[in-house]
Amino acid sequence: MPVTVVRFNLVAPGATPAELGVRYRTALEMAAYADECGVTTVQTEEHHGAENNWLPSPFAFAGAVLGATRRLAVTVSAVIGPLHDPLRLAEDIAVLDLLSGGRLVTVAGIGYRPEEYARAGVDWKRRGRLQDELLDTLLKAWTGEEFTYRGRTVRVTPRPATEPHPLLLVGGSSEAAARRAARLGLPFFPSAHLPELEAYYKERLVEYGTQGWTMMPAAETPLLHIAEDPDRAWAEYGRHFLHEARTYASWQSHEIRSAVRSAAGSVQELRNEGVYRILTPDECVQQGLDSLVLHPLAGGMPTAEGWRGLRLFCENVLPRLSG
Repeated sequence: MPVTVVRFNLVAPGATPAELGVRYRTALEMAAYADECGVTTVQTEEHHGAENNWLPSPFAFAGAVLGATRRLAVTVSAVIGPLHDPLRLAEDIAVLDLLSGGRLVTVAGIGYRPEEYARAGVDWKRRGRLQDELLDTLLKAWTGEEFTYRGRTVRVTPRPATEPHPLLLVGGSSEAAARRAARLGLPFFPSAHLPELEAYYKERLVEYGTQGWTMMPAAETPLLHIAEDPDRAWAEYGRHFLHEARTYASWQSHEIRSAVRSAAGSVQELRNEGVYRILTPDECVQQGLDSLVLHPLAGGMPTAEGWRGLRLFCENVLPRLSG
């Protein structure tokens, strides 16, 4: 059975605080419904200073989702590691691990937007060293033992419940990220389907004498919406997908390799690309994808349409996948 994911980044261009509040609460209700229906994972992410209200606080949102659900995992993919205080992040993840019984998954990346670093007063050129410090600190902090941090002796409490530590993956599309993961014996999460980078990571595991594994996206990882009439849905709601696709594309450079990358300038071009797909329930079952990623509130999608798509998936697709 494919992995099933419901993604939330809470993008809502021009939304008022009241409207955003409705969307956030709707996302929690959707997560609870997806959990009851047997969806595998809720995925969220982190970006700062975006005019369209892209979610800036993934662990606060993850905590709310974990509190509203019982079984599904919540993946933060990805946290921008160098923008966080390492000790505070260790505490936050430990608390969420205890509250959820180990259902939080953290993918730590370094990001790709210099403006986010400038906004936080963090030196973009030091991002690699800061990421190394963050990962080293998390792993030491979760042991519950004293260790030296920036010249002083510290101990972080509480200890998380998961042994040996909460699930932590290193994300990225560079050899530096693969080396970082291998050195620490952490799983590697390439940001796209990159078999050559996966092979490089495995070579570095041998070099460092560590053990690890990869969680690499499939060759096709489209973002999905389910509708009984895809033509109508593209005509009415395609602009929401296009807004998100154009925002995401504007942040990326040629060096960034992403599983979700679009060059579309119009709704029709976006539809032709297949990065975002609106499918009937039958078409969704017939895709044969390893991962089905639903995006019910994409780009400011009206909540009523988001609910229609999610219910169609849970009622008309999921039972056929499990069967």
